[in-house]
Amino acid sequence: MSWVFFTIGLIAAFSVRLVAVFMDYNVLYAKIAWYVGVIGFFVFFLNKFYVDMSRSRLIDSIGIAARLHQRKPLNDEDYKMLDAIFCALKSNKDRINYFVIFSTSLITIAFAIYADFLKK
Repeated sequence: MSWVFFTIGLIAAFSVRLVAVFMDYNVLYAKIAWYVGVIGFFVFFLNKFYVDMSRSRLIDSIGIAARLHQRKPLNDEDYKMLDAIFCALKSNKDRINYFVIFSTSLITIAFAIYADFLKK
């Protein structure tokens, strides 16, 4: 399921950046790209919020943060949960998504500067 939200995030990132490109050529396409991007970001970040809150509630419910802080022993379930959390933190999907957002932002800024100031 995480691949679905990863894909939604990528589509949203591209769509929002396409608004600047389409504004000079077709306002309807720009509006469609804006809606796709904003709705996509809404769905993506709503899911990210839900996942983060679920992890936070799980951490609180078993008291693992306090036990780590107090250097108390951990059981097998604690280690499984920590493994899952660390695995999620090291996910390449988030890194790829951030790279796409960063790189498409730079490309869009370059295109906007070209279209607004240099294309005359």
